[in-house]
Amino acid sequence: MATDLYDLTVPVFLRGLRNLSAILHKGAAYAAEKGIDPLTLTQARLIADMAPLTAQIQYASDTAKGAMIRIGGLDPVPMADTEQSFADLQERIEKTIAFLESVPRERIDGRDDAVVTLKTPRGDFTFTSRSHVLGFAMPNFYFHVTTAYALLRQAGVPLGKMDYLGGI
Repeated sequence: MATDLYDLTVPVFLRGLRNLSAILHKGAAYAAEKGIDPLTLTQARLIADMAPLTAQIQYASDTAKGAMIRIGGLDPVPMADTEQSFADLQERIEKTIAFLESVPRERIDGRDDAVVTLKTPRGDFTFTSRSHVLGFAMPNFYFHVTTAYALLRQAGVPLGKMDYLGGI
């Protein structure tokens, strides 16, 4: 039975990215209010061997757009991963949102059983579109959104659960 993969992906990614944008706005405002160099926040890490806030935003962006590109057979949307400032990160999110809003529903829906290959430095991983969405893309997306939230919260930015969840 086919699912509406579009409904399981695009609106969910859009909401997560919009909430992430709002969290970043709070981070930038906090840095300005407290006189903190914004790079202190954008380069923050939970632990030394974990990627900084900038990378968490890049990975969330890449996961959302990559899932749609793989499932829909769409052209790649390269982004340089050079963001450093809050403004750079907001621009990255805006570009990702614009791409997601351009994804045609008919390129996603009904492709549950289509083969999706994820190429990584560790090797290739093969999924069906449905298993890719449910077993990889969504968990990976939320991991990076959650980590971004945690990095700013740990730095003292006044965030709460509703900031993460956004408007309900």
